[in-house]
Amino acid sequence: MSHPESPVVSNPWSSLRRFTDARIALGRAGGSLPTQAHLAFQLAHAQARDAVHLPLDADGIATQLDARCWTSLRLRSAAANRFEYLQRPDLGRRLDSESRALLEDVASASGAEPNVVFVIADGLSARAIHENALPFLDRIIPDLLGAGWRVGPIPIVEQGRVAIGDEIGERLRTEILVILIGERPGLSSPDSLGVYLTHGPRVGRTDADRNCLSNIRSAGLSHESASCKLRYLMEEARRRRVSGVSLKEGASGPEHLERRADAITFLLPNTAI
Repeated sequence: MSHPESPVVSNPWSSLRRFTDARIALGRAGGSLPTQAHLAFQLAHAQARDAVHLPLDADGIATQLDARCWTSLRLRSAAANRFEYLQRPDLGRRLDSESRALLEDVASASGAEPNVVFVIADGLSARAIHENALPFLDRIIPDLLGAGWRVGPIPIVEQGRVAIGDEIGERLRTEILVILIGERPGLSSPDSLGVYLTHGPRVGRTDADRNCLSNIRSAGLSHESASCKLRYLMEEARRRRVSGVSLKEGASGPEHLERRADAITFLLPNTAI
């Protein structure tokens, strides 16, 4: 039995698709996408929507942190629910009254101020947090503790955006604030984790005051590489007492190269310094 000729016209650049998740060289069927490419697009779109609306498993994360003997705090932003969170980004940047009171109590009962506080927030993809937050913290926190850093309690924030870390860091009086947050899902990356570092966090900081590591996931920046990059930025932020644009401008300067002769810097790939 003979088969009819395929109506799909292949794209001569289709071999390049093995290098990227981007939707390139998909071919065509008449004036439209081939059915397979169209179905793949619909699946990716559905996964992105699911990532945005998936509730954060805060209890499960807290349980896993407890198992590692790391203290956690349960906080909420001023957004009452997911719908309000998506409609009012400003509410996702501030804590609700109960969370503020809790942080005041914790700060008052604490002894020495922490050098760093890690915050876990759902952002726009709880899936990214579920799959990447703990593996990432497993790599960096033991290294920091071994180097003598004072690591504060780990707040878990529901309905939180990046800037909510400023208020948390200010109330816990930490030197450096690092927030782990689910990134806005792309059509090929519903599981992407973003990490933002701020030295001297306080309400009113802007994005120019932060350093960002993006696309942390199994198909993107590995947990190991991301933790090495963050450790480098944290050390430089602490030494120079800056973060954001100011830190990036001078991070690869001769002063740093001379100070850490046994290190590798991601700003100079494949270069021993």
